Amino acid sequence: MKEAGREGSGLGEALFEDLDFPSDDRALFSDSSTPIATLQGEVTWRRPQEICQSPALFPDDITLAHAKQGLLGDCWFLCACSFLLKSRYLLNKVLPPDQPLWGDSRYRGSFQFCFWKLGHWTEVTIDDRLPCINSTPCFSRCHSPAAFWVALLEKAYAKLHGSYERLWAGQVSEALVDLSGGLAERWSLGESEEEQRPEQDSDQVRRRRLDLNLLCSVKEECAVSCSTHSSPGGASELGQYHALTVMEWLDVKMLSGSKQLLLRIRNPWGRCCWGGAWIGSGAGWSSVDPALASDLQARVAEGEFWLDETEFLSQFDDVTVGYPINDEGHLKSIYTGSPLTHYHQLAGRWMEGHSAGGSRNCSSYGSNPKFWLKVCERGEVLVSLLQHRKWRKTENCTQTPLEDSKNTKHQHYQAIALHMWKVEKRRFNLSRMLNKPPCVSTHCHAYEREVVLHQQLEPGFYLLIPSTYQPGAEARFLIRGFSSSPTSLSALKSPAPSLPSTTDGEWETCYFQGSWVDGRTAGGSRNFLSHWQNPCFPFTVCDESAVTSGVNVRITLHQSRPDTDLHPIGFHVYKLSEGESQQTLPRDEDPAASCVPHCFTQDVLLACCLSPGAYTIVPSTYRPDCSASFTLSLARRIHRKVVKSQERLGRAIEEISHISVMQS
Repeated sequence: MKEAGREGSGLGEALFEDLDFPSDDRALFSDSSTPIATLQGEVTWRRPQEICQSPALFPDDITLAHAKQGLLGDCWFLCACSFLLKSRYLLNKVLPPDQPLWGDSRYRGSFQFCFWKLGHWTEVTIDDRLPCINSTPCFSRCHSPAAFWVALLEKAYAKLHGSYERLWAGQVSEALVDLSGGLAERWSLGESEEEQRPEQDSDQVRRRRLDLNLLCSVKEECAVSCSTHSSPGGASELGQYHALTVMEWLDVKMLSGSKQLLLRIRNPWGRCCWGGAWIGSGAGWSSVDPALASDLQARVAEGEFWLDETEFLSQFDDVTVGYPINDEGHLKSIYTGSPLTHYHQLAGRWMEGHSAGGSRNCSSYGSNPKFWLKVCERGEVLVSLLQHRKWRKTENCTQTPLEDSKNTKHQHYQAIALHMWKVEKRRFNLSRMLNKPPCVSTHCHAYEREVVLHQQLEPGFYLLIPSTYQPGAEARFLIRGFSSSPTSLSALKSPAPSLPSTTDGEWETCYFQGSWVDGRTAGGSRNFLSHWQNPCFPFTVCDESAVTSGVNVRITLHQSRPDTDLHPIGFHVYKLSEGESQQTLPRDEDPAASCVPHCFTQDVLLACCLSPGAYTIVPSTYRPDCSASFTLSLARRIHRKVVKSQERLGRAIEEISHISVMQS
């Protein structure tokens, strides 16, 4: 990033130029695979004060603040932008207020925006140079030509994705989540729900059908959009894959005494594209009281039109509903209108050969990641499963969508689902439980970035299992929980006996710092020959009495990585023969103790009983060449108080046996 000379300001100061998102073809195109590739060499970049005399972020007339689509196919994003005009809280979150504008002495030609990305709000800074053709912005803008909040927001979102071209085609639901940090659901309008099911599995749960009555409690706050996947009869100009905004809907009393549901729709193209009975002086208005008809027609702004429920259901394929966010930043349920004041999120990953067990049709389903949801009081609970988009690296080290030759239609996402079981006790048989129907689940595995389940839950423990449809399909994901009552969410870690309490004697603890370095000391698990390149940490056990009286060693491995980017970690403990060093470990012998399978958690731990002798600990990631720093803590018993030792040992053995059965 740099600053460049200011033009036309008279102040002789410098304006910001963003070298991370330069004003040239690198910001416009990724692979030139979309229609905007024809713009190469035609685009110039101008600041708002070079486009009009008195630029502003927003117009005085709020109806002119809505987005008008340009040459870029990002109607899905523009529909989500309308949501911000309903919520001052979200607008200030995405576009922080009090930024210096044109004409302000503090103005430096830069703007800051915030987007929610994979669990966290991410700040994006841009300069205000906009792509133009003949001095006019060629992509999205406001209906007011002097307002620039939409054009600047679009540029920041393009920078977040890597280029403007990356915004060509997408899902409204994804943009709504990126702009709110909340949730969005897609509801089907199709006649046949069977055709809406991209993958068949053992749960006969279908996609939710449209029922606008469900939204009565949040009608003025939620975001609603509709989309068409083909050329509908009434909207012959729309073509394929176009999204529009539902501005309002209401039941209108007809002259006959019956009621008719009417919906006011906004086309981001900024022009009417409809030929139905309610356009202009269409035949539909003759069946409504003239005063009411005049009032409803007066609400129509540029690019808007009315249509009735029958037209709506026949001409559009699905509806996307964005959950509102209140002024305290809490998600509000679209079903009850209640604020969901409790929130948790955890990161996870499906890894082939380890934790990618596939759907419930597969015998390996139980190997999928598992999460505990504890509900403390009866309340409304929403749990979502959000997967990361698949990317690949290009030669210039930028990220582009990953092409999947086996599945070009759904190349960016896996087909995913989320299932939940009520567990009466935290001790249970996993295989037996999985043979029972879940208490709630999402619809059949879907190629969506995020799927959501909703339920009123009684107090207790619930087991959550996220899955892909195909076994071995790899992806990172985020589990998010929203609830009206107190809850807790935790990952089900690798089995280990309970830690001894501090009354069980005196312990000596040592701490070791280490790191896995790509190509040197990141050898991976025992499945790989490079396993022995991992760091080794020797120690000695001297307490003979512990062999018959209980646990005498506690080991904890902590990786220094953020929750959203964890490696699966674990470790093995090898016993060294007399005179043997850690450089000559017996590679054909089994470990004396292990903390596996490798888990996507910050910490894994093992409490065990080791006979006297020399040992070494070998911590590892599951796969080789995964770099990270870590801390290893080793606690050894140096004295044990004999207090009901046999009873405690019996309880420990019972618990270990149970956990082993649960994971089988």
